[in-house]
Amino acid sequence: MQDLQACTHDGFGCLRLSALRVTPGPDSPVVYAGRPVEGFTPVAMFDLLFTAEVAVLVLLTAWATWKVAGRTLRPVEAIRSDLAAVNVNDLDTRVPVPAGDDEIARLARTVNSTLARIEQAKLTTERALRRQREFAADASHELRTPLAGLRTQLEEAQLHPDETDLRSLLRDALLDVERLEAIIDDLLLLAKVGATAPGRKPVDVSALVREEVARRTDRIPVRLLLEDGVRMHAAPRHLARLLTNLLDNAQRHARSVVEIGLRRDDGFVKLWVGDDGPGVPVRERERIFERFARSDTARSRGRGGAGLGLAIARDIARAHCGTLVAAESPYGGAMFVLCLPVSGCPPNTDAAPSRAAVRRTAGPYAEPPQVEEASAPVNEGHA
Repeated sequence: MQDLQACTHDGFGCLRLSALRVTPGPDSPVVYAGRPVEGFTPVAMFDLLFTAEVAVLVLLTAWATWKVAGRTLRPVEAIRSDLAAVNVNDLDTRVPVPAGDDEIARLARTVNSTLARIEQAKLTTERALRRQREFAADASHELRTPLAGLRTQLEEAQLHPDETDLRSLLRDALLDVERLEAIIDDLLLLAKVGATAPGRKPVDVSALVREEVARRTDRIPVRLLLEDGVRMHAAPRHLARLLTNLLDNAQRHARSVVEIGLRRDDGFVKLWVGDDGPGVPVRERERIFERFARSDTARSRGRGGAGLGLAIARDIARAHCGTLVAAESPYGGAMFVLCLPVSGCPPNTDAAPSRAAVRRTAGPYAEPPQVEEASAPVNEGHA
């Protein structure tokens, strides 16, 4: 007797077969008996189930891949959408930066950095163009008066040559020419300051103040209240010009006192120039920094100057990320207070920031010193 198992492909499943010879002889008939085997799946059904499982697995894999890819590319789509909305009038837009430090996060940070550089370049270009327009307007406005006076003198000399005092004519003409040169120099400096960042290097401000005061021949001796060894990063020539303009203004209006103070205070350099002149009314303390501003008080252009000195001084202060404000001096006159950061402007600052930004940086140090501070010298002297 022999047992064996066989499966069919016609859907009948598997059978357990038993074979038995009727007699022991080789030619004896063989009797086969079979019965179904429970628990075995037919081959056709097995193939069908396998195919279905593979199909479901493929669909699940495709769905999971689609979900993961969508979640991964969603930040990229947000970046693309925000970039598409950027235009020349709205360069302050920034794309969202996803959490982490993967390639997409680095891409977003790079895009934001590029947008910031483009915005800064646009602001610098607009500032330069505005400076050019202001220069042209200021030049045509301010040069007209001395040119008209010079023309009148020459025309009068041409009409009445015998009645003209040649010495007086030449003297007056030379004064007008000198005034024209001074105005042109000031206008050119105004056009340059703030358009680009000045070349800065370490400067001993205490020594610079002493040198500038020593080389002057002022009618009123300058009282020095200087802290020694005050250093900062600045453009020396611009800083010297700022100090010269403040001293010129003080000397024009002072009666008997001109004072310069200097100190370093918690990361800022504060310099002030005061006098005992007529002072500046509160309502005028901002307007006097405008170009060619005329004051209703005794501190006006009528006492000399071209009306550009304080405008240049403030622009130089702003180009160094600082402030220049007007206040009342302890002597009843005007006091101009300069506040500059010791370390200079922050990196990648190509031009002067707004006054509001400077005041946020300088904080309380942008305000005028108190009377008792100004009258308490650190290193007192006269020049």
